[in-house]
Amino acid sequence: MNKLTNPLLAGMTALALTVTSVVWASPAVAASAQTNTAGAATQLPAQVAVPATLTPGEIAGLKFMREEEKLARDVYLTLNEVWDIQVFSNIARAEQSHMAAVGTLLTRYGIADPAAGNDVGEFTNPELQVLYDQLVAQGGQSLADALRVGAAIEEIDIRDLIEELATVEHSDIQRVYERLEQGSETHLRAFVSTLERQTGETYEPQYLDQATFDGIINGSSGQGGGGQRRGRRF
Repeated sequence: MNKLTNPLLAGMTALALTVTSVVWASPAVAASAQTNTAGAATQLPAQVAVPATLTPGEIAGLKFMREEEKLARDVYLTLNEVWDIQVFSNIARAEQSHMAAVGTLLTRYGIADPAAGNDVGEFTNPELQVLYDQLVAQGGQSLADALRVGAAIEEIDIRDLIEELATVEHSDIQRVYERLEQGSETHLRAFVSTLERQTGETYEPQYLDQATFDGIINGSSGQGGGGQRRGRRF
């Protein structure tokens, strides 16, 4: 599984991030119940019989995504303190529920929690720590920058989920990914519409192809939708 080893945000001129060393990897995400004005309802499946083992990729994905969901939540919480705008507080709550759902799956399968004991802005994965610091610095420059950061995070979440859905073997994890993808699509729409409303700027996709992005923004994209990949760099 690729881990954050390539240059950060290559080609992402809309964000104008000045970082060069961190890659946003794409392990799988698990999600829990969540309903708010910025995110679609996601719900952890009912208790299922626990298989004997997960694949190594599923284990690595759950561990990584516990912290990746934390990163999204922490970025939004921190940017909300700077800009005090509802989209960040709403979506931060959604990311908290996603974190909790990943934690439930970690417990279900007896996997150690890499986020245990870490406060907001603290990460066990050192590359996620660097990424968090850089995203917060970029988002603090202007409200437009902050909203672009949020939209880019959600684009990458969608792409990561699509990739993991193609390989996951356990149905309980699969169902969570599908519901979380729907939530991420709603979050992307919220950031894009808020950017346009607050600044007049039209967001251009960085990580999804134009057709997939347009389908999401127009509300016609279904879970598990595809899209050409432009690389995993963030």
